[in-house]
Amino acid sequence: MPDEPRENIAGDTDTAPAAFEPGTTGTRAEAVVDDFGGLYWQKTYGGTDAFESLVRTILSQNTSDVASQPAHDALMERYGGDGLAAALADAERARLAETISSAGLYNQKSEVIVDAAARIREAYGGADAFDEFVREDEPGEVRDALLDIHGVGPKTADCVLLFAGGRDGVFPVDTHVHRIARRMGLAPADAGHEEVRSRLEADVPAEKCGFGHTAMIQFGREYCTARKPACLDGPEACPLYGRCDRVGVDEVGESVVDPAEAAGD
Repeated sequence: MPDEPRENIAGDTDTAPAAFEPGTTGTRAEAVVDDFGGLYWQKTYGGTDAFESLVRTILSQNTSDVASQPAHDALMERYGGDGLAAALADAERARLAETISSAGLYNQKSEVIVDAAARIREAYGGADAFDEFVREDEPGEVRDALLDIHGVGPKTADCVLLFAGGRDGVFPVDTHVHRIARRMGLAPADAGHEEVRSRLEADVPAEKCGFGHTAMIQFGREYCTARKPACLDGPEACPLYGRCDRVGVDEVGESVVDPAEAAGD
C-alpha cells in the first residue's frame, strides 16, 4: 500500500495508521471508500496547528499542491515561528503577496490571509486559543465561525476541521471530490459542492470520511482525471470501474463532459 504523498492538502499533519471495518453501512459510497482504502492508505487525521492549516488551505485555493507548497514554505520561512498569526495580521500585503506568488491569485490570497489573521487575533486573542476552539468546540459552531471569516469557504472550513481538529464525519469537497462523486453516481449529477458533501457525509461512516477525502483526491489525480479518465482505455484500466456509473463519460466516443451537462441532455 503506497504512502500518502506529502504534496497533499493535509500537509505535515499528525496522522495515524488506521484499519476500518469494511461495509458497515452497506452504501455504495462506503464501498467506494473501502476500495480506496485498499488501493491507497487508511489513516486518521488531526494535530496540525489550526491557523497554519487555515493558511495552507487558503494558499491551495484554485491551484495545485505543486504550486501552493512552495508558497507555504516561503511564507513560513519569512513569517513563521510562535507568532505566525500576529506576524501575518501586521504583514504588509504587497510583501506577503510577493512571498506567496507561486500559489497564484496572490494579491487576493494575501488579503484573505491578513484579514483572517487579524480576525483571529481580535476574536480569540491569538493562534493558541483559536487552535483550542477548533479542536474542542462543537463542530457546527466551529464551521460557522470559519465560514464567517472573509475568503473562507466550505472546503477550507472543512479542511481545518479535519486536519487540525481531527473531527470524524467531515468529508471536504474539492474539485476532484466534486467531479468523482457525481461521475460515479454517489451524488446527483447536477449537485453543488455542498450537496455532494452532505451526501458523502451521510453515506460514509464518520471514521472513514477523512481518508476517503484524501484518497479520492489521489484517485482523481491518478485515474479519474477531468479530461481523460482511465476508463477510456478500457475497464481494466480503472480499479473502480465496477463501482462507477461513468456519468458524462462516453467510452465509445471517447469523450467526456461534466456530469451536470450529461444530466441536462
